Amino acid sequence: MVVVGAARSGVAAAELLAKRGALVTLTESRDSFEGADRLQAAGIHLELGGHRRETLAATDLVVVSPGVPVDQPVFDAARERGVEIIGELELASRWIRGRMLAITGTKGKSTTTTLLGRMLDAAGRRVLVSGNIGVPLSAQVEVSTAETLHVVETSSFQLETTTTFRPWIAVWLNFADDHLDRHPSIESYVSAKARIFANQTADDWALINADDAVVTARSTGARARHVRFALSGRITGGFVVDGEWIVKRTASGAARLVPLAAVELTGRHMLNNVLAATAAASIAGATPQAMTDALRGFRGLEHVMEPAGEVRGVRFVNDSKATNVEAARRSIESFPGGVVAIIGGRFKGGDLRKLREPLSACGRAVVAIGEATPLVRDALSGVVPVVEAASMRDAVERGYEAAAPGGVVLLAPACASFDWFRDYAERGRAFKEEVLRLKNKVRG
Repeated sequence: MVVVGAARSGVAAAELLAKRGALVTLTESRDSFEGADRLQAAGIHLELGGHRRETLAATDLVVVSPGVPVDQPVFDAARERGVEIIGELELASRWIRGRMLAITGTKGKSTTTTLLGRMLDAAGRRVLVSGNIGVPLSAQVEVSTAETLHVVETSSFQLETTTTFRPWIAVWLNFADDHLDRHPSIESYVSAKARIFANQTADDWALINADDAVVTARSTGARARHVRFALSGRITGGFVVDGEWIVKRTASGAARLVPLAAVELTGRHMLNNVLAATAAASIAGATPQAMTDALRGFRGLEHVMEPAGEVRGVRFVNDSKATNVEAARRSIESFPGGVVAIIGGRFKGGDLRKLREPLSACGRAVVAIGEATPLVRDALSGVVPVVEAASMRDAVERGYEAAAPGGVVLLAPACASFDWFRDYAERGRAFKEEVLRLKNKVRG
């Protein structure tokens, strides 16, 4: 069997297959990677420096890491031979013993996944959190039991290579243009997301964001029991925000579940994540008290609307994980005014002009960074002043100058990080480091 790609998911898949007695070859485009010695010691053969067509064509099964596009010509010979090509998520799901609760969406997956895991843990359930959030599902197969609830964050890259993956509870948070540097079209992207419902049956649950027209339309064919949630409250049955509570509406009335006073996250879009997690946890049997307890003290994830400090009345917020236009828009809208947004990086597609409206309402300036600087300038000039920065240090200093006391410097890039940084986390850390440096400089 061949595993393609030596990132976390590929390594976990190779180790799982080896433990199950398979003869495994792991192919990797790099000439070396961390952990190679451990895999070789486990009897896994490594092919480094590229993926070979003949290797993929000669095996019985190809398992692809999420970061590897499956439409590359190197896979053609394997397809012609009828070799099954699946992803790591699909592989692991075939051996998982417990039930799976899966979350997808363009924005908010990690926060919702983490919060749902906390709620179920507070309810006394045996919970393991995995998937796109950083821990491969394959790494949990050996400790999975019939009582385990696996809360799995699923990306479009993972879902597009599934064939039998079947969550007990599936949540589709939202949909917006993203990953058009990887998916050939919007239709390809939305179809990959919709696969979260593809193998569910009438014994399962499909949680649908009724406020999102695309999610609603693409969920109609799901065979699972449909449950809706809506932050707007415009549904008669399902999970909504009603006054100062998250409630479940039924024909017999509204049952209070979680008080909004327990929510310590910034932004209306974050409340939508809380609503979705509450809906899934409620279906899974968590009590209102357990869900409320899980929320108290939960201030979100690193790099997701993360407070990064304050310098002479100017707040700094790190939302480096806002890697698409829709995520950046929601970040900007979370503040009433005075926003200086740091935007740019490696553009993934979408329409940056969609940021003009929120910036006109609450923006003070834009600091453009990275490869997308010309695109940011062309899309947003005329709405607010656009200044350019040559480094993260330059961006933080220019943002501080533009914000003035009372403003907010918001890192909401709307782009990937791969021009200047290894990933969004390294970008976020660099932002925080420069904020700290600026704070010390101003104090000095």
